[in-house]
Amino acid sequence: MSKLWAGRFSQDTEDLINDFNASIDFDARLWRHDILGSLAHVKMLGACGIIEPGEASQIIAGLNAIQVDLESGSSEFSRDFEDVHMNVEHLLKAKIGPVAGKLHTGRSRNDQVATDLRLWLKDEIKTVIQLITEVQSRLIRLAEEHIDTVLPGMTHLQHAQPVRLSHHLLAYFWMLKRDRERLSESCKRVDVLPLGSGALAGTSYPIDREFVARELGFARVSENSMDSVSDRDFVVETLSALALMFVHLSRFSEEMIIWNSQEFSFVTMGDNVTTGSSIMPQKKNPDVVELVRGKSGRVFGNLVALLTVLKGLPLAYNKDMQEDKEPLFDSIDTSKIALRALGILLDNISFNAKKMLAATKGDFSTATDLADFLVKNKLPFREAHEIVGNIVKYCELNNQTLEELSVDSLVQFSKLFEKASDDIGSVLGSVNSRNSQGGVGAAVVAEQLALAKIALVET
Repeated sequence: MSKLWAGRFSQDTEDLINDFNASIDFDARLWRHDILGSLAHVKMLGACGIIEPGEASQIIAGLNAIQVDLESGSSEFSRDFEDVHMNVEHLLKAKIGPVAGKLHTGRSRNDQVATDLRLWLKDEIKTVIQLITEVQSRLIRLAEEHIDTVLPGMTHLQHAQPVRLSHHLLAYFWMLKRDRERLSESCKRVDVLPLGSGALAGTSYPIDREFVARELGFARVSENSMDSVSDRDFVVETLSALALMFVHLSRFSEEMIIWNSQEFSFVTMGDNVTTGSSIMPQKKNPDVVELVRGKSGRVFGNLVALLTVLKGLPLAYNKDMQEDKEPLFDSIDTSKIALRALGILLDNISFNAKKMLAATKGDFSTATDLADFLVKNKLPFREAHEIVGNIVKYCELNNQTLEELSVDSLVQFSKLFEKASDDIGSVLGSVNSRNSQGGVGAAVVAEQLALAKIALVET
């Protein structure tokens, strides 16, 4: 079957080379955006008098008919035509005859594919942002339910200071907020029209690129034709934002896996979001969060793969750039299913407040509160730190907890403790005292929740 570019060639392409060269197996998903870009392009050609208005109308009708056929499944793509663009053009020619050939006037597949990819990605980024927002909404709901649930806050995976579970969950809310912001920012770089750049040098036809930009809803047109067809910064930036999002999703997943273990038992996941073992009847595995944690690797890999493809390319377009789509498609697909799965998980998860509070008993996580008490009574912090360190050492040697020490016992280490109340080492007293902005005190966590609700609806 003759290629659309076969005029200069005297031999047919080898079958294996056809297969190696073809991208239709993965870029077929761009067909709606390819038709959308073609409709805007042909309208412009007609409006500028580059082709006859009647020819433009004929091509527009043909493209609309192809869209209906592809939606219904009555038309299919063929690997004989290597990519989505050539398949659409082939279907158009079969539908309306030789006039279909005028559609490609003033454009190249180089600027066409860049346009298709940008149109597709604009839509997909909006979807991912919406899914992130839905996960954030669930985190807010859980935070509100657990405003008074206290658990050990950790550093180095060691008990550090007691915190509110609401505060802990909202930490992930703010991470995801930054992810939304990064994707929104990257979308600004996506929102640039390359069509009209031609293969690399623009075109001699009197085209109107601003017309096409308005038709397709692009914020602006690209400034340099060579940059336009070879630019994949917008793909790299999106992959980078998604990779960082998966850092956050993976960290959350890791904590849920740890908290779900028998050793912690801080969280219980519903039967509808867990799986069993083929050999051990008692098992109930947190596969959702394990898979999110695992899939972070492929998203990171997609970013590295594209950076590696692009790093040595001379201007302008090179066939290597065909390798931009599969990493992008995969990262977008992986992001969407992971966010949806996490959303379902968060709707079917419960936290064991009693177990969390019990874990703070005897963990010395209020030691800093004792040091702070001494500092508030005019002792330098480093001296206070050493005194409380000696208190902890004493407790460990005598199998006691800070909560069990009386004021009389504390006075043995510093007379300043004579001013202390009996609940100086209490966990609830510790969390309720931390009312600095962004802290774990009840009032400031309530303020944080209010800010989170505002941030949830911000674009």
